[in-house]
Order: sequence, then C-alpha cells, then structure tokens
Amino acid sequence: MPDETPVFLVDPASNPVAVKILGRASFQNVGPLKDFLKDRYSTGGRCFVFDFFECTGMDSTVLGVIAGCALELRKLEPKGSLVLSRLNDRNQELVRSLGIHRIAMVDTGDNGVDVSGAKESLSNDQSNELTNARLCLEAHENLIQADSNNQEKFQDVIAYLKNRLDDEEQ
Repeated sequence: MPDETPVFLVDPASNPVAVKILGRASFQNVGPLKDFLKDRYSTGGRCFVFDFFECTGMDSTVLGVIAGCALELRKLEPKGSLVLSRLNDRNQELVRSLGIHRIAMVDTGDNGVDVSGAKESLSNDQSNELTNARLCLEAHENLIQADSNNQEKFQDVIAYLKNRLDDEEQ
C-alpha cells in the first residue's frame, strides 16, 4: 500500500458490522473508530467483524479499543460477538499475547469473513493531547480487564497517563 496513512473503512449497515483496517493503526488515529464502534453497539449492533488483511501494524491502544468493544458486546442482551479476521502473523501474535483471543473470535482461515461492503471511510480528526491521553488510558484499562496478566505489562503506561491527566485537570 503506497500511502501509509491509515484508514478505517466501515459498513455500518451490514450484519455483522464490517470494519477494514488499512495501513498502520495507532493511538493517533483510532479515535474515530472508537466512536464508530460505540455508536454501533449502542444503537443495536451486536456482531462485528474486523478485516486485518491490509493492516500493516497496530499499537496497544488500538488493541485496547478493540478489547473494549468486545467487552461491551459481552455485557449486552443478547450478547454480541467480535471476529478478528485475516490477521498476519505479527498481529495475531499481538492479539494472543494480550489475551484478546479469549474475548473475541480469531478467524485464522485464509478467506476471512466478507467485508467487501466496508467502503465508508471514518474521518481522522486530529484529537488534542488530552483527548488522546484519555483514550489511551481507557484502552489500556480495557486490556487489563480483558486479561489480568496485562496489569504488569501496562502499569507504567497507566500510571504515566493518570499523572498526566491529573496534572492537566489541576
């Protein structure tokens, strides 16, 4: 993919709700995805599928947003589901090392779930640092909720973000 600007393509009307990640996803560009997911499951979306075929990488904040969605879907009645499809080896390793495979289904097949309708691009609003810090904190707390083994991995990140937010709010 020549342009490394990450893009989230979605099909909000599909069932399951389709999300395609193109390029590298990170804390800097995941805000619109988080908002989209929250909007979809709060308005009745129960099944989601993420296609990672063209995702060149992602950071822990993105994984925390995905984990947060999976956790929310598990609380709903009826419960929802989240499928992670066509992960490359590195992304699959990240998902497993953070325990996300325990709260979302990992589709290891080559074909994946059809997300061809995911053509609507989420706008990448450049959020301010405070908004990004809140998003990062929530995402990392989601990872700990998904798997308590992540507490040790992210305790320094969480402490830093909490201190930063406390400083900003004073």
